[in-house]
Amino acid sequence: MQTNKRPLLTRQTWVPYCLMLGDALAFFLAFYWSRLAHAFYYGQNPFWVLAHWWGDAADINLLLFFLLAAVGIFVFTVKGHYARRKVFWDEAGDILTIFTLLLAVNAAIAFSGKWPLSRLWLFSAWFLALIFVPLLRLLLRWLLVRMGLWMRPVAIIGNGSNALEAMRALQSDRMLGLQVRWLLLPDQEELTIQAQFPAGLQVQSLGPDPLSTLAQLGNLHTILALEQRQWDTHETLLRTLGLHYSNLTIAPPLRGLPLFGLELMHFFSHEVLMLRVRDNLGRPAPRFIKRAFDLLVASLLVLLLSPLMLFIAWRIRAEDGGPVFFVQPREGRSGRSFPCLKFRSMVVDAEARLHEHLAKNPEHEREYKRNFKLRNDPRVTRIGRFLRRSSLDELPQLFNVLRGEMSLVGPRPLLAQELERYGDSLRLYQKVRPGITGLWQVSGRSETTFVERANLDTWYVKNWSLWYDIVILLRTVKVVFRREGAY
Repeated sequence: MQTNKRPLLTRQTWVPYCLMLGDALAFFLAFYWSRLAHAFYYGQNPFWVLAHWWGDAADINLLLFFLLAAVGIFVFTVKGHYARRKVFWDEAGDILTIFTLLLAVNAAIAFSGKWPLSRLWLFSAWFLALIFVPLLRLLLRWLLVRMGLWMRPVAIIGNGSNALEAMRALQSDRMLGLQVRWLLLPDQEELTIQAQFPAGLQVQSLGPDPLSTLAQLGNLHTILALEQRQWDTHETLLRTLGLHYSNLTIAPPLRGLPLFGLELMHFFSHEVLMLRVRDNLGRPAPRFIKRAFDLLVASLLVLLLSPLMLFIAWRIRAEDGGPVFFVQPREGRSGRSFPCLKFRSMVVDAEARLHEHLAKNPEHEREYKRNFKLRNDPRVTRIGRFLRRSSLDELPQLFNVLRGEMSLVGPRPLLAQELERYGDSLRLYQKVRPGITGLWQVSGRSETTFVERANLDTWYVKNWSLWYDIVILLRTVKVVFRREGAY
């Protein structure tokens, strides 16, 4: 009699263990290499320090550090960093929060017990761990992708815009490892979306027995992404999958809600789910945190970039003898106009040349009215073209931030003639300071339409968090270096 024995270790089991061991290795490397801080600070030979390592003081510090590292790995396990897939920036936010708490615990225990612990080592060890853990995770996932062991097939149940948006969201983060293979149409439903589907996507009916259909596909990870109108008619499907299918994710058709400002409310013995909306930037504490962050980072950037800004100012002046700065009124917080600063990237008589150029080129006039920009703008100077492509023309806006007129991250500063086109979202725009960068800049910059920019600005205001400000700033650096969508 032949029996099918299930292997002890499958891909679903050993891949999480592999990631867990990667984190353990990252903690060890952080502890070992943290001694280099002493070598550089005290002028010692780095090779001698690494060879002799810690000496007598190593044991108790090693025990405490790796005990806290084990606590960190346990917390990561509970939060699903190994078994479940999380978006990279959400995962990085968890890592930063957990490491900050572990650093505080490490310092409290060591200093209260008067252990022989160097503050220089303490901060360098946890700083290196904060760098090594995400880097090793990315490296391991990249290797697993190359080996064909990371990507997990996904089926999406739906037939409308919500299913399409869920598909695009998964495609936007390859390291998430979720690859949409099937689009399953609810019973007696037809495909209502017209879109360019990814290669290899199979579209088929879910059929009258959804559990049987999913079993034939291998009980893969499934996302239920129905339209609003379908929830009542497919309540039985939702209940069946919720009770009998473990690999289920639900993408509710919620649009316009502040995703990071929602508080979930449960009621014992009642099948009711309530979402309490919290306007983060409408409360004093978050506004204070955002403003303090702006002042700190903008001050540091002005100090660090002042030589570069002086060189750019000299180069602009040397080209045509005109003014260094271009000052344009923009609409800011509470509807107040402010002078938005930029390095001048156009000729001195730019407005006259614009009217002349548009009169001779009607097709360019349509392009300008659509986005208030021209791809091949004849007004741009030689140095101005470089400044625009690299976004260095916006550096003077750091002074707008220091003056309280702008923020580092926020909606795009609007011209007065753009207000009408902003529609109902104008009220949200006027609640915050416009930003030097924002979601619009890391999502295509000049390649995005005006409506798309307005939607991105609205999403940002509703979903603000300090961590997402940091993420947008980091992504802006990548976009600027790649010169994506700028002209």
